[in-house]
Amino acid sequence: MGLVHARIQLSNALRPDLSPVEVEALVDSGASELCIPERVRHELALEAYETRTAELAGGSTQEVDMVEPVRIFFQGRRTTTTAAVIGNEVLLGAIPMQSMDVLIDPRNERLILPPDRPNFALVKVK
Repeated sequence: MGLVHARIQLSNALRPDLSPVEVEALVDSGASELCIPERVRHELALEAYETRTAELAGGSTQEVDMVEPVRIFFQGRRTTTTAAVIGNEVLLGAIPMQSMDVLIDPRNERLILPPDRPNFALVKVK
């Protein structure tokens, strides 16, 4: 499977006066969180609430600012989450993907809505 990207919109849930930002996100089920670059944080006027240690793919660690609340929109689905400020592209991790109830289609290398429930998101509570 190659790299999967998805067109998503991000917004600041506390600032409805700011326009959403549309981005091409790298979809990575091996990552847990939403990651955004500094330029997106600035556009959405997101404030850091703490600093955390992030483990990178190669095993090294880096201190990153955590911001919230970031609202994510994808094909009629939405969720509100935290984001790590790191890197130069948006990365959509497993937690917000599960919250929106979306899937990776590895054959076609894209993010999709579940075929058996395209009109509603399932919330797993057990």
